[in-house]
Amino acid sequence: MQTQQNLRGRWGSKVEFLFACIGYAVGLGNIWRFPYLCYTSGGGAFLFPYFIMLILCGIPLLYMEMAVGQLTRRGPVHAIAKLCPILKGTGIAMVMLSFLLCTYYNVIIAWSLHYFFHSFFNPLPWTGCNNTWNTIFCLTGDEVQNFTSTISNGDRNLTDSELDYYNPEYLVKHTSPSYEYFNYNVLGISNGIEDMGHMQGGLVGFLFLAWAICYFCLCKGVRIAGKVVLFTATFPYVILFVLLIRSVTLPGAENGIRYFMIPHWPDLGNPRIWLLAAAQVFNSIGIGFGSLIAFSSYNRRDNNILHDTLIIAIVNSLTSLLAGFVVFSALGGMAEMMGVGIHEVVSGGQELVFVVIPTLFSLLPLSNLWAVLFFLMLICLGIDSQFAMVEVINTSIMDELNKRFKNSRFVRKEIVALIVCLVCFLLGLPNVAQGGMYFFILMDHYSAVVSLMYVASFEVMAICWCYGASRLAKEISFLSKWRPPYFFPFCWLFISPALLTMLSNFTYSSQSVQLHYGDYLYPRWTQALGSFIALSSTIWILIGILHTICTNVGTCKQRCGMGLRPTFQPVYASITNKRSEGIEPTNDEPSTNIEMVAQPIVEQPLLVEATVEPTTQSTANEGDCSSPPPDYESAAVQT
Repeated sequence: MQTQQNLRGRWGSKVEFLFACIGYAVGLGNIWRFPYLCYTSGGGAFLFPYFIMLILCGIPLLYMEMAVGQLTRRGPVHAIAKLCPILKGTGIAMVMLSFLLCTYYNVIIAWSLHYFFHSFFNPLPWTGCNNTWNTIFCLTGDEVQNFTSTISNGDRNLTDSELDYYNPEYLVKHTSPSYEYFNYNVLGISNGIEDMGHMQGGLVGFLFLAWAICYFCLCKGVRIAGKVVLFTATFPYVILFVLLIRSVTLPGAENGIRYFMIPHWPDLGNPRIWLLAAAQVFNSIGIGFGSLIAFSSYNRRDNNILHDTLIIAIVNSLTSLLAGFVVFSALGGMAEMMGVGIHEVVSGGQELVFVVIPTLFSLLPLSNLWAVLFFLMLICLGIDSQFAMVEVINTSIMDELNKRFKNSRFVRKEIVALIVCLVCFLLGLPNVAQGGMYFFILMDHYSAVVSLMYVASFEVMAICWCYGASRLAKEISFLSKWRPPYFFPFCWLFISPALLTMLSNFTYSSQSVQLHYGDYLYPRWTQALGSFIALSSTIWILIGILHTICTNVGTCKQRCGMGLRPTFQPVYASITNKRSEGIEPTNDEPSTNIEMVAQPIVEQPLLVEATVEPTTQSTANEGDCSSPPPDYESAAVQT
């Protein structure tokens, strides 16, 4: 045990850990997905269910994942296997889910790098219609106003060719310069997923650069990465505040803020809004991906988990609100300039960042400066989240290699990180082909939406129902000297599983709906491809169940019973056993005077919390960790 702990890295400080978690939780979804969901869900009507879901599901599960990683000091694969052996495949599914996201998430950073470097061109390349990639339907803002004025005045001095040009049907089909720049120049988009076309050479180079940056952050482990996120997690806030100051001064900005803050109350009766709010909480915080378990596994076991949980959740939510004010004030200004309603400005999540916001820069003074700063912010946000998803893969691999090849000079963090980055880069190449956007949307839907709900459901079952919510709460109480409120075990046992069941049913019922990108509808055969993508992560849960049953001994009932019994020994029992042998706890274990004897976990009834009886009466003051842990048995699952 001691050898494994010595091999494992450690955060340089608590501040580095917090910044890494905040950088992971605060990502691109806060900038475009949260405002987009608010926009399509009735504006302020989305905020109420969002905060309800955050309190009842997001914060409790964030607390749970961080506690599991810190207690077991393992990545998600080995942590889940220790707590519930029969569901050990859930940990592998979490790693596979992060792996799938890694293969295409860096493509967004590649797009941002493309825009970042092209933001130094003057004028900005997405502001005009006289480029090689533009079509005859491209119109700038001034041309749209002139077009509309000519048609409304009914000028009869126009020639036949001009009459054909100023056809109202032509105006309906017009596209903006930024739209054509993103789709026809950056993506080189084809007619559909069945026509993948050739690789976009520029995007391939930017994708390689994105992975090179990610490897540089990871090659030396969490200590170097912790220094990096001190910058990447704080810089976006500087840019957001600068953009907020500029956007609220635009004419019409108050209309956008009013749309964002004032709810349309009848929309709260729509269950879809509540489900979207819950899904946003899961995706934003990162529950079910295993990254938070991996991050907290590098902490000291006596770290105050509750404080970290609240800080991360509050900062993440405030960032979403800050981004909402920036985006909606900018949308109000754009709607005023274009002479349209706010609901007519945005049509999709991708367009919000790479089409609408670049258009806004062209309307501002010092447009190049704003563009450079904004896309540098997107790069920083993307790197933080990408680092976390790659780290969970590296942690799981290192745990397995250290277990099988102890003290081997070939088991090095740098080598593992290099292999993972190269493999993800190669698997991400289809996303930068001409049909890559269609493949990107397919991957995102079936991995980050469909698979995530099922994986998170089994994660809660393994930790809260098999290992036990009461037992987990006792461990937290013993180590951090802080008794978790009864609210958390109650959420772990009842509220969170119920919400996950609702989300899983919603994702299952939505499978018959065809995906689309703009006016393009995906062919039916892509549903089979999407199901294969979802199964590539969730199938490991079934494989883990079958493997546990086949490798155990006894009857089928006995084999299942053994698989449901945790193999993780409580920390307080481990310390007591060491002291009985004259061994003092290490730095990874809290130094306490508690004298407690825990019953062997394998002797406990299935799904019932193990009771811990003190052998001697402690004389410590109340609040000291030598006091017996609080009784959470009333919240435990009974058989």
